[in-house]
Amino acid sequence: MPGDAPDPPLGPRAAHPLTTHALVDMAVAFLATVILGLILGVSIGVIIGVSVVAGLCLAPFTHRTEVRQLAARDEATDPDARPHDPRPHDGS
Repeated sequence: MPGDAPDPPLGPRAAHPLTTHALVDMAVAFLATVILGLILGVSIGVIIGVSVVAGLCLAPFTHRTEVRQLAARDEATDPDARPHDPRPHDGS
């Protein structure tokens, strides 16, 4: 509503693990190829295989992109803060 205070900035967080990126990238690759693959008569096994390979190949790139985006977000919300540590926290 007009006149409301802006939302507070998001706090810093670690990037998602590489396995999460691999699984999401596999799912996206599968969804991107399944319809066309089935129309062209490609077997579902081949489509799944291509999706797994594509997901594993793309995961490092999407992970690196998330790390850069989080660092830029943290810098934009608090320019005096120290750089974001992209390593996941082990809870200790």
